[in-house]
Amino acid sequence: MTAGLMQIGEAAERVGLSIRTIRHYEEAGLVVPSARSDGGFRLYTEPDLDRLRVIKRMKPLGFTLEEMGDLLRILDALATAEGDERADNQARLAMFHTAAQNRVKTLREQLDMAEGFADQIQGHIDQHR
Repeated sequence: MTAGLMQIGEAAERVGLSIRTIRHYEEAGLVVPSARSDGGFRLYTEPDLDRLRVIKRMKPLGFTLEEMGDLLRILDALATAEGDERADNQARLAMFHTAAQNRVKTLREQLDMAEGFADQIQGHIDQHR
């Protein structure tokens, strides 16, 4: 295999996603393999894996595929943007950061409630032993 390139199976293993999920994200336009082998196999680079890691982290926070695409475009643009375009992309990135923080807070509240429920059930188990 070409140096620095990996097939989808290795990419999936390294990122912790299924091959099917990676193909789904490719179909949605979120990640595109950097190359194809002579046999037509998808080949991924470390930057491709970084994109997949961003997507993987956004998923449990409930971001849509469209939102994921928007964030990835912002990150791509920030790599080369200058002046007003850079400032605009940084402002949009800050909005994603705020949204992520709010979603994390909501998840923590839900987790606290779920843990309280589990503790309550355990209390009933202990009480009736």
